[in-house]
Amino acid sequence: MNERRLDLIDGVAAFGQRPHLGLRQRIIPRAGLVELHITLLPRPGESAAKMLERLAAVLKTHHASVLRHEVFGALADQPDFAAALHALFGDQAWPVIFVEGVSCDGEAVAGMHVLAIAGTRVESLTFGGRVVGRSFADGHARHCVLGDIRPTNPAAPRELQAMQVFENMEAALRGVGLRMVNVARTWLFLDDLLAWYGPLNQVRREFFERCGLFDRTVPASTGVGVKNPGGSALVAGAWAVEPNNGAVYVGEVGSPLQCPAPAYGSCFSRAVEIVTPGWRRMFVSGTASIAPKGESVCAGDVEAQIDLSMQVVRAILVSRELDYSDVTRATAYLRNPADAPQFRRWCGKLGLENWPLVTTQAVVCRDELLFEIEVDALAPIRQRAT
Repeated sequence: MNERRLDLIDGVAAFGQRPHLGLRQRIIPRAGLVELHITLLPRPGESAAKMLERLAAVLKTHHASVLRHEVFGALADQPDFAAALHALFGDQAWPVIFVEGVSCDGEAVAGMHVLAIAGTRVESLTFGGRVVGRSFADGHARHCVLGDIRPTNPAAPRELQAMQVFENMEAALRGVGLRMVNVARTWLFLDDLLAWYGPLNQVRREFFERCGLFDRTVPASTGVGVKNPGGSALVAGAWAVEPNNGAVYVGEVGSPLQCPAPAYGSCFSRAVEIVTPGWRRMFVSGTASIAPKGESVCAGDVEAQIDLSMQVVRAILVSRELDYSDVTRATAYLRNPADAPQFRRWCGKLGLENWPLVTTQAVVCRDELLFEIEVDALAPIRQRAT
């Protein structure tokens, strides 16, 4: 089995070539299993519910099971999406993070990211009567991917809801023998982000201290402002990993162009890597136009913010012998949808038109910031030149 193959749908392998409309796909065989990193983009006028039919066809072709599923779309479409999901797949076997994230091109849906896997057993994790995660083993570690973690009481004050989300995340992991110290990555989708990002960080720091994360690895994270169908202050997702042996490394990756986020009060790592024999997986946190000392720069200039953010992301990737071509999932958050053409032009200059990218509208953690991007990457470990 070729363990370096990263294909687009229809066998298109080069970034400069045009893939099938509305689908980006990386097929990565490794360690006796196959990972499918799927990004679905809407065809003209297509709803999230109709996009599921295309997803079902891909999953059937590869006999794959979904691990993680996130949808950025109009909240009014969520009930139809949920009904279509049940009609196609029966009782939901995986969690879905569905958040408000309309397209910057006038469509009701910005897109969806799906991680699926074939060739190994996948187990569902339930908490509070719902499926909130899925787990699999790759021979070197056990991975547990959580999604749609909600507060117990969505009517509670925001800070209490945040603590409930972290506590529910921990309780769900304990149900399968894992702990918060196993968490490498979190995703936090917050309603009215700018009104309470500071208090969120205080809650997160308190919880992380209680769980001992500062003695291990502080997770990479994204925190952006979007609403959710339940009307709660936030919903969350996470990726946890439990090594089976000493051949697995999980650790923080610093940013060559930025200071650590805790230096200005945010509680996350710039990036976290999971290294297993022969492979490196990287989670790069939500990255915006922040200078080395932590201050925002390029205020009001979205092109300059895009350029700096992408330089920072690439510097993190290159520091671990990865690059844009190793990205398996990318989400760009724009404060103003009208700025999307500038980002498309930036991608075009580097030949990234066919990146596995969803671009959506969201609020970034500071009022002056207009752009943020997060990426995941996975590639064989490259041998250093001697």
